[in-house]
Amino acid sequence: MVKLLSIVLLFQIASCTRTDTADRIYYNAKIWTGDSLNPTASVLAVKGNKILYVGNDLSAVKAGKAEKIDLRGQMLVPGFIDNHTHFLSGGYSLTSVQLKEVTTHQSFIETIKTYCKNNPGDSWIQGGEWNNDAWGGELPTRYWIDSVTGNHPLCIERYDGHMVLANTIALEKAHISAQTPVPFGGAILKDSKGVLTGILKDEATNLVFNSIPEPSPKELDQYLLNASLNAVAHGVTQVHDVSSYGGWPELETYSRAYKKDSLLLRVYAFVPLKDWKKLNEYVQKNGKGDAFLRWGALKGFVDGSLGSTTAWFYDPYLDAPNTRGLNVTDTNDLKSWVKSADAAGLQVAVHAIGDRANDFILTVFESAQKANGNRDRRFRVEHAQHLTPAAMDRFKQLSVIPSMQPYHVVDDGCFAGKRLEDRRLQGTYAFKSLVDKGIPVTFGSDWTVAPLNPILGIYAAVTRRTSDGKFPAGWYPAQKLTVEQALKCYTANNAFAGFQENILGKLKKGMLADFTVINQDLFSIAPEKIRDAEIILTVINGKVVYKK
Repeated sequence: MVKLLSIVLLFQIASCTRTDTADRIYYNAKIWTGDSLNPTASVLAVKGNKILYVGNDLSAVKAGKAEKIDLRGQMLVPGFIDNHTHFLSGGYSLTSVQLKEVTTHQSFIETIKTYCKNNPGDSWIQGGEWNNDAWGGELPTRYWIDSVTGNHPLCIERYDGHMVLANTIALEKAHISAQTPVPFGGAILKDSKGVLTGILKDEATNLVFNSIPEPSPKELDQYLLNASLNAVAHGVTQVHDVSSYGGWPELETYSRAYKKDSLLLRVYAFVPLKDWKKLNEYVQKNGKGDAFLRWGALKGFVDGSLGSTTAWFYDPYLDAPNTRGLNVTDTNDLKSWVKSADAAGLQVAVHAIGDRANDFILTVFESAQKANGNRDRRFRVEHAQHLTPAAMDRFKQLSVIPSMQPYHVVDDGCFAGKRLEDRRLQGTYAFKSLVDKGIPVTFGSDWTVAPLNPILGIYAAVTRRTSDGKFPAGWYPAQKLTVEQALKCYTANNAFAGFQENILGKLKKGMLADFTVINQDLFSIAPEKIRDAEIILTVINGKVVYKK
């Protein structure tokens, strides 16, 4: 092994010094490459948009007039890829009302009141990301806020995105009454007298969303800029966007920016699974894009979320024994769409959170594989949140990718024990069990459900500490990952999940120059201090796109 490593390094040095002169040289760095043949280094050289050299010998690089950047012992890693974002709605939310940190009934009202006072008019208010479990679990109602929202129709989401609170104006604009039929896969909550509370869950949320005017192209362009600046400031060099506005408006927005050469980071754009025919036609006409902007992937849903008690389980919820959750998409439709999309050569990713939901979609994937034959399809389960031991084995057997979001541990671990017993919680966010089986676990944020910050995701995966401070040793600590494992989930594994493992995710000669610099060595600091680390530099395609 040592001899092989020496040969690889000598080849890198020889090939570098023979022909190429670097444009930029980063040195005196603590580099984690993600490359098992050359795992650490101190020097990285860039030529154009590619990596020219990774090693420890600064003199081996043909410098010429290259810019030299002394990183003074700071950590350099491959650029972070986020496997699951709602990117443009995230860009909108940065300027909307902020409710994620609200912890009382009264502060919920006051925060909305202040926002409406500072933003007069009759525009729709969305976003919010409230968390009722932060104030004990009571769901808000429209009567909390009707008196403070003025002329604004308001439809604000619980932070998991599977439940909304609509004020009376919004309900009226959406023509929702106590007599409105409940759509399949949804719920419309009423009080003991049969009066609407303003809470709608999963598919019922579309009754309001469909009445909200679509954002203009100019507004979407601004959301993209907001989101992109936020992403690169956190070291994110690519996002997999599973859509907020139906997928197609997002793809059009990214395409506009791409044509203007103003797309700041790499994007892999998903559209709804039900649109597989339209996407197939689009791909036949336009291909699947390039390394900067790509498409050809679809996102579907099996169920809702744990926080909204709509994740689909075999057994009832402890605190809502009248429900086992919801399957939010007709199961026959899901089977048909997955099989057809896979036959067309499109990548399929499906949201599944409850144990029954995960078992169901794995069975659907297995059926599609048998029907369509062997190929490198890379099915994905988005979230893969609550798994039985048998399901974990099936991920391995079927080569299905668990697309997970570690920061959810920080939030959900605070209330999950109210909803589920220990037996089911043993398989919740089972990072290590999956990694130990050799399954390519991938990581992301689910922004805006969780922060668009991989450093916080790594902290969550390594410590499994919850935001209420009740588990200092970690919530189900047997599922903790090492720093290196978490880094791999944010880099090489995500590149693999997007069919880019030959060009991204590792720092190797000839690969695209996407990387980020962190002010602390994540391997040497205490795990609980990881969340305080800061991004100093983000480089995409060889260009600096963020510098602190």
